[in-house]
Amino acid sequence: MELFIAQLMTGLASASALFLVACGLTIIFGVTRIVNFAHGSFYMLGAYIAWTLIEGMGGGVLAFWGGVLLAALAVGLIGVAMEMTILRRIYRAPELFQLLATFGVVLIVQDVALYLWGAEDLLGPRAPGMMGAVAFGDQRLPEYDIFLIAFAPLVLGGLWLLFHRTRFGILVRAATQDRQMVAALGVNQKWLLTGVFFLGTALAGLGGAIQLPKGNASLTMDLGIIAEVFVVTVVGGMGSILGAYLAALLIALIRVFAVANADMSVLGIQFWQVELVLIFAVMAVVLVVRPWGLLGRRETLQAHHGAVEPPLLPAPASLKWFGLAVLALLVALPSMTGNYALTIATEILIFALFAASLHFLMGIGGVISFGHAAYFGLGAYGAALMVKHFAWPMEAALLMAPVGGALGALLFGWFCVRLSGVYLAMLTLAFAQIAWAVAFQWLDVTGGDNGMLGIWPSAWASSAAAFYGFAAIVVVLALLALRRIAFSPFGYALRAGRDSPLRADAIGIDVRRVRWFGFTLAGLFAGIAGGLFAFLKGSVSPDLMAIPLSVDALVMVLLGGVQTLAGPIVGAVSFTAIKTELVSLTNYWRILLGLVIVGLVVAFPQGIAGFVRHRFMGREDAA
Repeated sequence: MELFIAQLMTGLASASALFLVACGLTIIFGVTRIVNFAHGSFYMLGAYIAWTLIEGMGGGVLAFWGGVLLAALAVGLIGVAMEMTILRRIYRAPELFQLLATFGVVLIVQDVALYLWGAEDLLGPRAPGMMGAVAFGDQRLPEYDIFLIAFAPLVLGGLWLLFHRTRFGILVRAATQDRQMVAALGVNQKWLLTGVFFLGTALAGLGGAIQLPKGNASLTMDLGIIAEVFVVTVVGGMGSILGAYLAALLIALIRVFAVANADMSVLGIQFWQVELVLIFAVMAVVLVVRPWGLLGRRETLQAHHGAVEPPLLPAPASLKWFGLAVLALLVALPSMTGNYALTIATEILIFALFAASLHFLMGIGGVISFGHAAYFGLGAYGAALMVKHFAWPMEAALLMAPVGGALGALLFGWFCVRLSGVYLAMLTLAFAQIAWAVAFQWLDVTGGDNGMLGIWPSAWASSAAAFYGFAAIVVVLALLALRRIAFSPFGYALRAGRDSPLRADAIGIDVRRVRWFGFTLAGLFAGIAGGLFAFLKGSVSPDLMAIPLSVDALVMVLLGGVQTLAGPIVGAVSFTAIKTELVSLTNYWRILLGLVIVGLVVAFPQGIAGFVRHRFMGREDAA
């Protein structure tokens, strides 16, 4: 019992930093409706800046606590700079482009931190006056853990007073419910949003700073915490501070349960290994039972930002001729370049299909997915498992790739299509993380974090040119099939459910069933891409289902443009080519790629293909 209580106290202490970061995110989302992917970066910056200030001031009580507070303020000011220089320019752009801009900031901050602090982890300083431990039977509880457990409720109380006893807080609460009405009353929205970003990012920086005595400052902190922050924010209810606190406590209890029952196992996987599965499973259950979270409110209709979604019509003759020219280039490419370039071209083709499958879900179906890499990975594992465990040849194994992607989408989509908006997107993330965690831990079947090696093409397709030709045929046929489906009666029904669910339902369209089938089709085509990728690389790993790959797919779709069928293809070619080139040029390729992404978002809020269509073709409705 004493050991369990000690483990519980440790879990509650870790929940304090998680609560601070999630609280900042929920405040920002509540007012701006921006899902800020860069929030983990502010958490990381808080830790690095605090370490620098504490070391620079020579240690001691004043240096430690002064460094923690100054780090939080500094991160808040960095958040203000991001809001004023980037987000303020694109508030009227579609919400997803705002998310894309924050992803660009993630890349920039990663390389800035690498340049300033180096690649090595920085050992966090001990908290002066709290270096001892309190005896609890045979166990000893660190004094700093006890402080952290008490600190989170104090912050929660302070925020309650801020939002209920100050004019700024009342305006923030009002803006959370109706920003347009607040603006109509004469409130300066620009400065209100700036103040919200300062508060939210300062809380993230504070969370990073106070966790230093319990760990290190490292370059993996941002992506390491952002998934859990999303869980806490969504489970608690987007916009609810008390909900974030309760959700953080719930996550702590799940971790304690997993550690306390570490010797128990399911399918050969021990409980301590399925901690992440349990966390995201709880998130999935909460979203299915109560989509708006524990203490959140039902989503209300928000004013639409950006242009009204135009209808898709068949491409004009000029675009068709351009498509034929691209096909001719694909045919001629093996005679024009070497094996390395052909390998890169094959990868671009595969990612073009992957991005197109996500675009089918987002652009045609209006369903935002933060976890589309799950179906890419399931397709890759579906083919790889047939090769490794049943010795199937490539041709037969590839048939299991679309099956794996489609079955995963069929199962996950049944739950996801019952939600809408950001809650639907977060549920897709939850299921993707569950799939990733299972692949990561199921050593006997998937190989765990080592993955599976030796997934090579058949002899006839072993050369770079042969596999390129095979992949090009499969990808082109799949893209044409997606395009045909988009202009089929089913595609029109899918778009009707996207544009006006009530009217679609009134004329007899089962919107939920149509979306579910669309979800499954998107998973099928993503699975095909994943199977091809497995044979291209000769291996599979859990990284194929991880958050970064899902974000890459979003970047490709948004860079190209959501409002055109050519957008994901243009985005995949642009993103993959730019990333490949930058990686070969410098170790600091992320900052350059981030600047490119942010610049494109600000300059072309419609995406590259959308801008070209509008500027040079003069059509708002061409596909």
